Amino acid sequence: MSFRRTMLAASIALLSAGALHAAETSKPAVKNDIAIPDIPYTRFVLKNGLTLLVHEDHKTPVVAINTWYHVGSKNEKPGKTGFAHLFEHLMFSGSENFNQTYINALERIGATDLNGTTNGDRTNYFQNVPTSMVDYALFAESDRMGHLLGVLDQKKLDLQRGVVQNEKRQGENRPYGVTRQLLAENTWPVGHPYSWTTIGSMADLEAASMSDVQEWFKTNYGPNNVTLVLAGDITPEQAREKVEKYYGDIPAGPPLAKQQEWIAKRTGTHRGTVQDRVPQARIYRVWNVPGVHTPTEPLLDLAAQVLGGGKTSRLYKRLVYKDQLATEASAFNSTSEIAGQFYMVLTARPGVDSAKMERAGDEELQALIKSGPTAAELERAKTTMLARSTRTIERIGGFGGKSDLLAGCATYTGNPDCYKDDLKAIKAATPAQVKQALQAWLTDGDYVLDVQPYPTNLATTAKLDRSQPPAMGKAETLKLPPMQTATLSNGLKVVLAERHAAALVNFSLIVDAGYASDVAKTQGLASLTGRMLEEGTTSRSASAISEQFEALGAEFSVGASLDSANVNLNALKATLPKALEVYADVIQHPAFATNELERLKKDRLAAIAREKANPQLMGLRVLPQLVYGAGHAYAVPVTGSGAEASVSALQRDDLLNYHQNWFKPNNATLLVVGDTTLAEITPLLEKAFGGWKANGAAPKKDIATVAPQAKPLVYLMDKPGAQQSVIYGVQLAPPSNAPDEVELSVVNDVFGGTFSSRINMNLREDKHWSYGVNASLWSAVGQRLYLSSSPVQTDKTKESLQELVQEYANIAGAKPITAAELADAQTNETLSLPGSVETAGQLSGFYGNIIRYKLPEDYYNTYTAKVTAMTPAQANALAARSITPQRLVWLVVGDLSKVEAGVRSLNIGEVRKIDADGKLLP
Repeated sequence: MSFRRTMLAASIALLSAGALHAAETSKPAVKNDIAIPDIPYTRFVLKNGLTLLVHEDHKTPVVAINTWYHVGSKNEKPGKTGFAHLFEHLMFSGSENFNQTYINALERIGATDLNGTTNGDRTNYFQNVPTSMVDYALFAESDRMGHLLGVLDQKKLDLQRGVVQNEKRQGENRPYGVTRQLLAENTWPVGHPYSWTTIGSMADLEAASMSDVQEWFKTNYGPNNVTLVLAGDITPEQAREKVEKYYGDIPAGPPLAKQQEWIAKRTGTHRGTVQDRVPQARIYRVWNVPGVHTPTEPLLDLAAQVLGGGKTSRLYKRLVYKDQLATEASAFNSTSEIAGQFYMVLTARPGVDSAKMERAGDEELQALIKSGPTAAELERAKTTMLARSTRTIERIGGFGGKSDLLAGCATYTGNPDCYKDDLKAIKAATPAQVKQALQAWLTDGDYVLDVQPYPTNLATTAKLDRSQPPAMGKAETLKLPPMQTATLSNGLKVVLAERHAAALVNFSLIVDAGYASDVAKTQGLASLTGRMLEEGTTSRSASAISEQFEALGAEFSVGASLDSANVNLNALKATLPKALEVYADVIQHPAFATNELERLKKDRLAAIAREKANPQLMGLRVLPQLVYGAGHAYAVPVTGSGAEASVSALQRDDLLNYHQNWFKPNNATLLVVGDTTLAEITPLLEKAFGGWKANGAAPKKDIATVAPQAKPLVYLMDKPGAQQSVIYGVQLAPPSNAPDEVELSVVNDVFGGTFSSRINMNLREDKHWSYGVNASLWSAVGQRLYLSSSPVQTDKTKESLQELVQEYANIAGAKPITAAELADAQTNETLSLPGSVETAGQLSGFYGNIIRYKLPEDYYNTYTAKVTAMTPAQANALAARSITPQRLVWLVVGDLSKVEAGVRSLNIGEVRKIDADGKLLP
């Protein structure tokens, strides 16, 4: 079903598969009565056939606009593939009365969750906009529906075709990127609508003519093939009036045939093998099954959750945890409109025979097919999926939000409420029904791909005057809930922000530690210590922790950054006391079992190997040491994974000492955001954490100030056979709490922080040498990285670097920021704020920044005023003193046999070659 479309991460287990299954038969199933979400809506159908759904949600002054065209790659024909996805791009490039890049324009009005996507069945465009900007957004959205072809010329077609081809190259350049095409071709029969990928073939894209694409648009993009959802701060009456105004004069398209179900169930086992430039072998095993919103779908969703959907899953327990044959093991049910596919994906631990791993995975599958899930397993799976549905109603837009859910159900079934039937089926499912579905669909017809490391008389309304788009609305000042504070008896500071939109409470323990607390010989210790918190306490096994969180519908995670460790819990209010009990135990009493540590060290070493196989991560691993210098607290891989030697040497005592030294109530803040009050939550926290003792002060981190780079340096790192080069430009910026931090963010928006930024418009939209280029200010307590990242096609590496050098010179003064550029950046920065704090998790992120970087408490509430007060003169003065081309460190990761000579010929600065660890090469 729609809650289960994406691949689920593999999970960790504690007991042997057989022993666990036997033990669970005697456990009572914990049942949680989680309500099925209700998303009220009003439906209208315009005279031209457009379907409008309106859902009211007035918690923030934001409206989600979600447009679903019922056309995807399955509507294409062999030889003309990739058209649906190509048109997704073309529809961002301007229309007759709105002839500007759509993303640029919507960013200027503060749109968030702004994107467009294509799959086999539909193309959707979505954005959350301030309430005052709904007319503007609807004008733009309707204009590209009804008035696109008048400005679609050969130049735009060639430009976006180049962007799509770079997107295809970028996808295929990633580890395991070759599998998507192979799986599509080998799991579906020739001519099946899913037998080609959404992005299409290079040859078909190259051959697409203007007449081809014009005919495709005329056929498929009429209003009678569209579902439009408006969700948020708007009434049905307002929505109908606006939609009739902007869409009513668009003529309907021709009648369209609807493709019927074609499951294409296979017989026998078929196999394929491919080599890829990856560090680990991987097995894909795929069965063709019924599609979305069918009676079989929820049963196979539940089966996938039990088999490979979480830390309690059978595959993870057996392959990753017990036998340690795999580093990842997952199963998921991926459903589409006319058919679906059930996947099992196993990634071998380095040195393990993938055939042995595959046999173990098959044993777990056959055991589940034979006996079905236990009652306890099934209840955990139900709770996980129903809890996910509860979290859906927090968000009005974006992937998986309420507007997305309504649009999907309406498009595929005609019933916007169809998700309720799916969830009811999940709640009612029995072990016997799940077993029956497994036996019907997974006993035959699998394809195995072994990836090995490389050796109708519709009327229109009156014409709308489209000579000018609606006037832009004004930016709203953000008004976040106040930060309330309390201190527990042991000194632990509690910060609460109330948000009562959903019955959820988000907790984040922010520990003043992070990667900067590592020393050189123990790089990776901070993140590995955090990761080990999940692997058992003195009274709970790793499996028990996962089972209890799943049974309670809670989500738990541990993360880290340069300056802090974060232990997070998102819990249903109904199960809060029990969830807090487990959460507090994990924080205070980790076991750091030696066998768990050794297993995770192997996983970490495999992760480092994967990082060193990814061109972008290769660069990010070494950039900090190139800029800060060896030995600096920040001179660590940005992933926090550490180095092979330091990780291999870590012992249990290292983790114990680290936890005792840094994880203390007087060195942490517990941030609480959600459906509770200080009076309600404080006693629960006192009970859970009051016994946690500080036992002295935490150590102090040594974050030294680094002198500016004297002159430009260029580093080269070899990645033989790379289809793209990745170019980084990096310098140091002041800390995150610097006085002009807000203003510098606005300057960066102009340079590289948004889609419409100078460097992205240059290399992507003008030159189409890249799928996307950006620049960003990383967050840190001390001096922080200010870097640009530019993946470009290999044969344009020299030219791209030359353009970037010029862009740095331009922003630093050669080409001052114009009033128009500044106004666009100011509008984007301010109008996008309300859409950035919709969920408790997003709000927690804002408050976490205030705590972590010691920002003023009113930082976000005064953000709009600071941004709008900027003048072009101030922006250019700040750019001139903050962006210093003469102090840049450049790093180019790519096939040096093809790009080194060109880079050297630019004479940017001294050129040094380094290996994947950042060490100088002769």
